[in-house]
Amino acid sequence: MIIELKSAAELRKMRRAGLVVAQGLDAMLAAVRPGVTTAEVDAVGREVLARNNARSSFLGYGEEYGSPFPGVACISTNNELVHGIPGERVLEPGDVVSIDFGAIVEGWHGDAARTVIVGAEDGHADPADEALIAATREAFWAGVLAMRDGGRIGDISKAIEGYVKGLRAGYGTLREYTGHGIGSEMHMEPDVPNWHRRRPTPRLSVGMALAIEPMLTRGTHQTLELDDDWTVVSRDGSNGSHWENTVAITEHGLWVLTEHDGGASRLGELFGPLSD
Repeated sequence: MIIELKSAAELRKMRRAGLVVAQGLDAMLAAVRPGVTTAEVDAVGREVLARNNARSSFLGYGEEYGSPFPGVACISTNNELVHGIPGERVLEPGDVVSIDFGAIVEGWHGDAARTVIVGAEDGHADPADEALIAATREAFWAGVLAMRDGGRIGDISKAIEGYVKGLRAGYGTLREYTGHGIGSEMHMEPDVPNWHRRRPTPRLSVGMALAIEPMLTRGTHQTLELDDDWTVVSRDGSNGSHWENTVAITEHGLWVLTEHDGGASRLGELFGPLSD
C-alpha cells in the first residue's frame, strides 16, 4: 500500500480546493427547497466551480468503466444513501437530502458531504431524521478527534463506531462504502472504514489527508445498487444521512480543509492550520 504524503505547499493547495467545496455546498444547500429539482441544485454547484476556475472531482468519474457520473454533485434523497444522480426529481417538504461535492484546484482535490431536510425551517422535518443527521455529523467529529500523528486508521474507525453504538437509536452504519485517502486523486489509499476491524491498519502521519465520511441509516447497514450503476439505496427502505470532510494532519495539528474555519470551532488544541 502506497499512501501519498503531502508537503505543506501541497496541503495549502488542497485547502484552496476545500474552500471551493465549502462554498459550493453552502450554495447548493441554500438552493434545497420544495419544488426545486436535484438537477437545478447540481447546476448551482457547476456555477460555483466555474466562478472559481475549479474542475469537478465527480463529473465523468467512472468513465473507464463505461458509466461516467453525469453530475458535479451526488444528490441522494431519503432512502438513497450515496451516489444519487441529479435529475428531474422534484424535492418535497420533509425530504432528506444528502449532497456530496468535490472540486479540483491546481490538480488537488477536496471532497465533503452534508445532509439536510427540505423545509425544516418551516416545521416539515421528522424529528427522527433530524436526530439521524445530528448523529452522523457528530460521528464524523468523533472520528476526527481520534486522529493523531503516529496513531492508526483503526483509531478513527473505532471512534466512529463507538460513538454510533453509544446512541440509543440503533443506527445502521454502511460497510461497503468507506472514507478514503485524498490528494492528487479523489480516491486513494488508505480506506477509512466507519466500523472497527480487528486487524492492523496503516499509521497516521504528517502530510496525510483523509476524507472521513460516516454514512448512517435509520435501519440496517444493508444496501442495494440501482440499475443506473450509481445510486445506492437502503435495502429496508430506511432514510440515510451522510457527513464528510477532507481532513489533513499538518506539522501543527489537524486541519479540516473543507470547513470554512478549518475546524477550529470543534478541534480546540488539536487545530493546526498551515499559514500561507
